[in-house]
Amino acid sequence: MKLSDLIKSVTPVRINDNNMDPEITSLHYRAETVLPGGLFFAVSGHVVDGHSFIDEALAKGASAIIAQKPVQKDSVIIEVENTRKALSAISARFYNEPSRRLNVTGITGTNGKTTITYLIESILNAAGVRVGVIGTVNYRYSGKIFKNPMTTPESMDLQKILSEMVNEGVTHVVLEISSHALDLNRVDHCLLNIGVFTNLSQDHLDYHRDMESYWACKKKMFYECLTTGAKSGEAKAVINCCNEYGRLLAENLAEQFDELSVMSLGRTGNEGSSGNENINLVDAEFGLNGTTGRISTPVGDVTFKSTLVGKYNLENILCAAGVGIVLGLSVDEIKAGIENFSCVPGRLERIENNTGRFVFVDYAHTPDALENVLTAVGDVTNGRIISIFGCGGDRDMEKRPLMGEIAGRLSDLTVITSDNPRTEKPETIISQILNGTQNVSGYEYNNENISTGFEEKGYLVEPDRRTAIHMGIMVSEPGDTVLIAGKGHETYQLVGKESLDFDDRVEAEKVLAGLEIAGSA
Repeated sequence: MKLSDLIKSVTPVRINDNNMDPEITSLHYRAETVLPGGLFFAVSGHVVDGHSFIDEALAKGASAIIAQKPVQKDSVIIEVENTRKALSAISARFYNEPSRRLNVTGITGTNGKTTITYLIESILNAAGVRVGVIGTVNYRYSGKIFKNPMTTPESMDLQKILSEMVNEGVTHVVLEISSHALDLNRVDHCLLNIGVFTNLSQDHLDYHRDMESYWACKKKMFYECLTTGAKSGEAKAVINCCNEYGRLLAENLAEQFDELSVMSLGRTGNEGSSGNENINLVDAEFGLNGTTGRISTPVGDVTFKSTLVGKYNLENILCAAGVGIVLGLSVDEIKAGIENFSCVPGRLERIENNTGRFVFVDYAHTPDALENVLTAVGDVTNGRIISIFGCGGDRDMEKRPLMGEIAGRLSDLTVITSDNPRTEKPETIISQILNGTQNVSGYEYNNENISTGFEEKGYLVEPDRRTAIHMGIMVSEPGDTVLIAGKGHETYQLVGKESLDFDDRVEAEKVLAGLEIAGSA
């Protein structure tokens, strides 16, 4: 595509083109990826500034540069006010605006996004719909699975993926949308048919600084993405009103945007629910082996039996069912999709074993998520609860004592360890977690006095995550529940600047296999 055609989607501040209008064959926001004939976007990031790599991009054959600072080069330079916004707009144009040809459901909120995408995918599969998913674990379509380095890809990558999905015959896409993506304009030109709000609780305050700013980012999906653009007249919002933020959002959207259809979700008897929600969870029973329930909808009741564990997963199921109703699917298709789905990788994922222990790996890395999952297993376990967790380095420090308090309060034994310490010292992170744990967890164990088991409620510090998992499972007994939280599906541990192979599930399997051998001896 000619450069002159591409930049019709932006308003340049100035153009230094030397009367040239090159053919653009590729887009790039990393200089090391630039190909001859490419268009390079000098994006100002939080760590590095793309303007420092313009020479490298030109040396690799870039035909033109998009910058947001004056650049003195004898090359084609397009200066814009914001290169991130330009990247989003031009990428959509370059890839022929693929979201126009797709039915796109965007999901935002602190917790539940990944599980809901899997549930919606299963429901759409049950309905015979060709679906693609883009989220935290991976992105996938037509039987193909690809690694995804972040929850919501950069705008250029997102548009490329959507274009590939269109070419493969995909008709519906389910997309996790993070607050970072909203703030950094990654989804500005991804047209949404449906926007789903799950909940809001403390997370990412290292980036957003305060909850008000975090909340403002989440609302952007509804106040801007759903109410502007080519699909704004047909867009619909599906809002989980089982939390205060959801109820407030649903009320404000209904008042401010007459053209936006708002589908509210509730739970009968839930504190704060108005009782007037469009879709309601009316019955539910749950245990360590799954959940059964009934959802009331405008087109009939959906009764279901799910392998998902915990009260909080009922809200995830409710959100997925709400999307199914909005998409016009039948209650039978929704029921089949819920029941066909087994588990999300790393989301309260059961590690099968023959030792009588219930061992789960979960991605919970926020205070709310950790409390939800510990409460969920605590409601249905007859044995003790052992939690093994840490907090990520170079991230929100304020949540560390909060998570320490939650784990200490809801666990019989809390094993505090490392979780992607990055460039921070693990001991520093652990000390901040302990500020919350020590007030509620009682006795402090060490590697020696816990080797024969534990009786008194308490906590143990073991910075090495592999050793922590080993010790936490080894001191458990048949009937106990062990929760390994924080990393979930991740297959690495970030220590310093290195990414080391590490999978909580694999480590747990090794320990359990040893117990099975010992038990059969």
